[in-house]
Amino acid sequence: MVRGKTVIERIEDTTSRQVTFSKRKGGLFKKARELGVLCDAQVGILLFSNTGRLYEYSNSTSGVNSIIERYQKVKEGQQFMSASAEAKFWQAEAERLRQQLQNLHEEHRQLLGQNLPGLGLEGLKGLENQLETSIHNIRLTKDKLIIDKIEELNKKESLVYQENIELHKKLNIIRRENMDLQNKLNRQVEVNGIITSSTSQYNIAARIDPVHLELSHPDHAERNEQPQSPTLCL
Repeated sequence: MVRGKTVIERIEDTTSRQVTFSKRKGGLFKKARELGVLCDAQVGILLFSNTGRLYEYSNSTSGVNSIIERYQKVKEGQQFMSASAEAKFWQAEAERLRQQLQNLHEEHRQLLGQNLPGLGLEGLKGLENQLETSIHNIRLTKDKLIIDKIEELNKKESLVYQENIELHKKLNIIRRENMDLQNKLNRQVEVNGIITSSTSQYNIAARIDPVHLELSHPDHAERNEQPQSPTLCL
């Protein structure tokens, strides 16, 4: 039968865990011993169980302590070598950056027209080509900026023009409304004037047409009658 793959996880059963620890510990020490014999290597193992018991193995005649001391010396030497190598690396990097900065300063002075005699004919031609290329790129960038600015101004002009059209429309609407209101007001004034004029004419006519009073005096001498009171005739 084919054995299933062993799942590597903590064994919950205490007895099974202790049995597995003993078997695996023996196998580990066996593999360490074989490695030391086959490869002539110094091997040291320190192992603590879950109960805190120490197990150790070493193929050195001096035991595990000599291997630990050797480990500490090698580790300290590696750290020292690492620090020394890192210091040398940063010194070289600083020197490289210093030289690069000096070259940039020299190129900058040459672009300003300074320190040119040391260039020679080829160097001057190269500098001239570099300046022409730089000027060309600068002009392209300037033209692009100008074009972008013109397009932006055209867009703003179009927006302002549309706003002016809308404002003119609103102004015309307000003017028409004002004219309508003025016409209504004028018609109202005319109607009120006609009514007022008619009322005034009526009042004037009433005042002009007076009541005529006449006195009648009868002839008493002819009729030998007693005089009567005068009669008012309208």
